[in-house]
Amino acid sequence: MGRMCEGRVVAVTGAGRGLGRAHALAFAAEGARVVVNDLGVGLDGAPAADSPARQVVDEIRAAGGDAVAHGADVATGAGAASLVALALETYGRLDTLVNNAGFLRDRMLVNLDEDDWDAVVRVHLKGHFLPLRHAAAHWRAEAKAGRTPVARIVNTSSGAGLLGSLGQGNYSAAKAGIVGLTLVAAAELARYGVQVNAIAPAARTRMTERTFAETMTAPGAGFDAMATENVSPLVVWLGSAASEGVTGRVFEAEGGRITVMEGWRAGPTVDKGARWTPGGAGEAVVKLLGEAGEPGPVYGA
Repeated sequence: MGRMCEGRVVAVTGAGRGLGRAHALAFAAEGARVVVNDLGVGLDGAPAADSPARQVVDEIRAAGGDAVAHGADVATGAGAASLVALALETYGRLDTLVNNAGFLRDRMLVNLDEDDWDAVVRVHLKGHFLPLRHAAAHWRAEAKAGRTPVARIVNTSSGAGLLGSLGQGNYSAAKAGIVGLTLVAAAELARYGVQVNAIAPAARTRMTERTFAETMTAPGAGFDAMATENVSPLVVWLGSAASEGVTGRVFEAEGGRITVMEGWRAGPTVDKGARWTPGGAGEAVVKLLGEAGEPGPVYGA
């Protein structure tokens, strides 16, 4: 049986460490040629001395795969454009984009300054939008030229973006924005042969090592439930041609568990057919809330 991504070219952002590294290695193991992007910054976005992207490329090549390193900042227009350009110049095509780059600057809201807000929203949300935009422009041109691609985008949200997380107002807002971006992109790009989905992973990385400090083993399974490698099989499938017809979805992935996340949809409702008074609106809301399900708790609450 052939490998799932044989012949495909996949670009993974933030692929020098953690989840991105696991995704890059998993795609390569399934036959993909991989563009490994990583700016090489620390957990808080400050410059680091090493080149993690090059290290991952070396790992892939040592295992018999094919990869190339990309070290530009994908939260800039030039950096995102160069990511797509490198794939095309090196391999002549781009089939899948996995947006994964990010870092944290956690603060409670009253202590969260503007720079920490801007930095986190920039790397997560803008760092998703710009590579998506440049890849989509390429695929649209291909479709208009009669070469409709079998293209895939996998975005990285978080449980923090779905439920919120104490001390992570900037991160939660950015990750929620990624879900909205995913839904719009799935609807707009379908005509060009592009499917767009998002994952909300839970795994032990540099960003979550304090949360998942201890190794968690699924009962009876004998594996590390918080290993980054557990998330990558879903990402590889979503990034492959095998996922035909799956788009505009958000999946939570943790250990051996995959969950389809169901977003906002209409719950209990009432229509008076006329303007409410403030008191009447309040009475109606209290009644509706009594009929509605309880929301999930904010992480850390």
